[in-house]
Amino acid sequence: MAQRPTKDSKQSSAREERPPIVREKAPPLAPPRGRPTLILVGADKGGVGKTTIARVLLDYLAANNVLTRAFDTETPRGTLYRFHPDQTSVVDLTSTSDQMKIIDTLATAEIKVSVVDVRAGGLEPALQALQDTGFLEAVAEGEVGFILFHVLGSSIASLDEIAEVAPYVEDADYFLVKNHVNDTTFFEWDPVTHRKYFEKVETAGEITIPKLNELSYEQVEIAGAPFSTFVANRTAEGEPADHSFVLRGYVRTWQNRIADEFDRIHLLDRIAGREGA
Repeated sequence: MAQRPTKDSKQSSAREERPPIVREKAPPLAPPRGRPTLILVGADKGGVGKTTIARVLLDYLAANNVLTRAFDTETPRGTLYRFHPDQTSVVDLTSTSDQMKIIDTLATAEIKVSVVDVRAGGLEPALQALQDTGFLEAVAEGEVGFILFHVLGSSIASLDEIAEVAPYVEDADYFLVKNHVNDTTFFEWDPVTHRKYFEKVETAGEITIPKLNELSYEQVEIAGAPFSTFVANRTAEGEPADHSFVLRGYVRTWQNRIADEFDRIHLLDRIAGREGA
């Protein structure tokens, strides 16, 4: 006669037959660490909105969980530092010691993405310093990523800047940025002028920054907070604020349109060094 299973053997059998519990892994706090990437936002002409673009870029990267550090080269008190003090250091790019703070730590810093807001008139000297230190050679060898957002003005002087920048960006992701935030009107380049300035430089494309409602921009400036913090109705210190619903809506829509531009150029893929970006 077959023995009836005891209570203990039933429980043991049930435990053996029960499928194992599969626990899902928690999502990573940030994308996997890859090669270090340096992003320069600059122009030699002043008043074209370089810092505004650096600010919205930091917001975009933060929204996509990309840990970023920033450097403001407008010494001694930088505008970028005013809006993003927790992640920004003020440096002097003409100083060798400050160049070391940026370049020497690219590979060793815990944060792999560095955004540099280049002061007016400092773009060509900054690129020359990157060449003299061997950084551009490291870019050519694929050791580091290099993205340049060249913010254009509406005059012919910006075309001269393109010619000056060309020798330094052969291995960079070089973008021309048209910033309409200050109601700038850009002239159309005729074919002869276009060939004269563009035949020796290969760009990764153009980015258009749309105009932001004037009152919204003014209120963000008064608040002294990042655009994303203003939209979240918070003060620069993170406390609840009483910002206008309408103005916050304008800023949110503006940010979304810029995010679409960054998505269109596959910015996150370029930072990660993914092929086909």
